[in-house]
Amino acid sequence: MSQIPSLVEFLRQSETQLRIFDMGRRVSKLSAETFNKVEQAQVPYPAPFMHHAWIALLMWNPKLKDQNVVWFLKLPLDEQGYLVQAARDDFMNRLMQNISNVLSGDPDSTKKDALQDNPFSFKPEQEKMAIFHAHATLAIGQPASQYYEYAQQYFDGQLGYDQWQALGYQGIADLVVRHDKGRNSEILTKAIPQLPDEVYEVLCTCLENITPDHTLFSALSARLQTSLQAEATTANHVAAQLRAISNGHNEEAKRDLVLAVLNTEHALEAEVLAAIATRCNVSLRFPEVLKPYLEALAAGKSGQVGFSRILADLMFMPDLRALILHVFRSPDRSEKLSEAIGQMFGGNLG
Repeated sequence: MSQIPSLVEFLRQSETQLRIFDMGRRVSKLSAETFNKVEQAQVPYPAPFMHHAWIALLMWNPKLKDQNVVWFLKLPLDEQGYLVQAARDDFMNRLMQNISNVLSGDPDSTKKDALQDNPFSFKPEQEKMAIFHAHATLAIGQPASQYYEYAQQYFDGQLGYDQWQALGYQGIADLVVRHDKGRNSEILTKAIPQLPDEVYEVLCTCLENITPDHTLFSALSARLQTSLQAEATTANHVAAQLRAISNGHNEEAKRDLVLAVLNTEHALEAEVLAAIATRCNVSLRFPEVLKPYLEALAAGKSGQVGFSRILADLMFMPDLRALILHVFRSPDRSEKLSEAIGQMFGGNLG
């Protein structure tokens, strides 16, 4: 093992507070202890996405909460999901060469430029930045954005649900991340059946980043079931709703919802197939869900390119790889699935 200190140990040498977030499939908290074990190659990264660990490190001085620092890192993983140690060491070497006074407390510190020209840094998309900002302000104890109160009033029905044009995405993100504060969960639950599709889809992209309580999850489930029965429902609308229910506690209920989607024409749409793979992948551990999903993916509108890309990501997860290979070897698989498998693997499933 390299003698280079772990990133967590390195950052903890100062008085700075540290919070780590996974930024891959969704924005979620990641304990420093877990990431330290990942760094030491003791455990695989718990939430791999596109063969990488996508993380955000939020650092702040408790006495100067408005002077926080954020690093966004994209670190490669090996085939078993473990952090590539050579890449980690390379990152740490670059970091320590770039600044010698990281988090030193020096007012002239250049720590905000610690990742300048670093190949392991990345810039999150706007949606994830809004969710991360909501998480960050909550973690540090700062107030939500200026858009938060307006979002509360809108979803509480005080402004009329047709008056959504002035809503800010950051306000919706703040409301969702603070769903367990005050009446926020009740406000969202009551609003869900009444929201215009445009607003609801935005809300859904935020909801995937939290674990909804029972009543909120029930409202989301009911609207998805209603949507599946409506002729005018679009694939984007279905995909957004799958994302919204994806982090719920009730795995059996999520399984049934994913199966319900797979039994509709929406199952062939690229947006829906991607939403299931990237957000509802836990449901694919159920054999009764995995097989129809793979059949839909093979016959789907994303074609062979979509099939191969999604499968490459899913098979990166050790628990899913064995299950997928089992379906691939099944004599009951369709001719279409057999053809897609052959093109992806050249007939070799080893």
